[in-house]
Amino acid sequence: MKSKASGTFIMVQGTSVLKMAAAFFLFILLIFSISGALTSLKPQFKLTSSSVNQAAAHVNGELLYQLMGWENHHFLKVKRDVAVPKWTNVIFSLTSNIDLDDPRSLLGRELPGFYQFDGQILVAGEGTDYTNMPMESSPPVEIMKAEREAALQNLEGIENSENADPQQSPGQTTGSRKVVYLYFTHNRESYLPYLQGVTNPDLAYHSQINVTKIGDHLKAGLEQKGIGTEIDKTDIMGNLTKKGLTMPSAYKESGTVVQAAMTSNRDLSYLIDIHRDSQRKDKTTVTINGQPYAKLAFIIGGKNPNYEKNAKLAYDLNQLLQEKYKGLSRGVFVKNEPGSNSVYNQNLSGNAILIEFGGVDNTFEELNRSADALADVFSEYYWQAESVNGNVNQSSNP
Repeated sequence: MKSKASGTFIMVQGTSVLKMAAAFFLFILLIFSISGALTSLKPQFKLTSSSVNQAAAHVNGELLYQLMGWENHHFLKVKRDVAVPKWTNVIFSLTSNIDLDDPRSLLGRELPGFYQFDGQILVAGEGTDYTNMPMESSPPVEIMKAEREAALQNLEGIENSENADPQQSPGQTTGSRKVVYLYFTHNRESYLPYLQGVTNPDLAYHSQINVTKIGDHLKAGLEQKGIGTEIDKTDIMGNLTKKGLTMPSAYKESGTVVQAAMTSNRDLSYLIDIHRDSQRKDKTTVTINGQPYAKLAFIIGGKNPNYEKNAKLAYDLNQLLQEKYKGLSRGVFVKNEPGSNSVYNQNLSGNAILIEFGGVDNTFEELNRSADALADVFSEYYWQAESVNGNVNQSSNP
């Protein structure tokens, strides 16, 4: 085809146009094919980038507000009390993955084993900061093998601590359905007040008096509220010893137990893994209405595909605790560091959480009060969710 314009001839070949159109069409088809393939992969096979995630974490509301202000200067004329982040700090963090406000971002890569003190605070409870986050400690080998188990003390009243008030009758009930599953990955985590002569937090483990007692009390509290609860006291730590495995294998071991329970009971909707923190009493105890309570901490694995749903459940429970038992929750924490498990079997359900009950110095009197508080707010959350889903009438039938 020839065209005459201002004395200049332009030659356009039809075959060239067709080739360009075909190439563009193939390019678009390739992009859509690759995008479709990536989004159709199962979560565990999807490509992820910690660097991209780290970069996105720095793009907060104030930074976006400033970016919008560059395009629309009216935004910048509005006086705001919140400090605008410094671009030098943001650029340095993005390029080096080091947060100037959090030295752990450097130490975590330089010091072996430092990851166990790391983590992200998703929601900070009262008095919570990066200096007093939940902390795990592994028991010595002889404790794992139960070769040297401490004598017990202060056991008066413990055996009956799980008994619920028989006078209470729930207005709603799940009937014969068990919908909550309580289990204990670190089932031998214990408390120093009951271990005679033991003062080292790393030795706070026992095969009989341990976190499973909290499960008994929580189960009774939930069933008082009409919520059918199943409790599994499999000796996970004992199984590790028998199989010659170490603590990092604990979640794989308990995961097998949880999966079997879910297969045998399709009604199980909520999975709660009960633990004990290694922090001391000043960080794990709060006084509410003149009574001491063991603080609770919600731990979410950042590497599980149900991360957002699990985090939402923990967030909602934390909010209810804040409203009814101010100061009881230490907050919601996300573990997503190299070397940590960061899944905690939460890949098995969108309603799976790990809860730290108190620390090594707390007593069962304090722990049971916290279990009652959790049963209170959990039942409120559960029945509200059932009402929204239209399952209340069905749940009320025995």
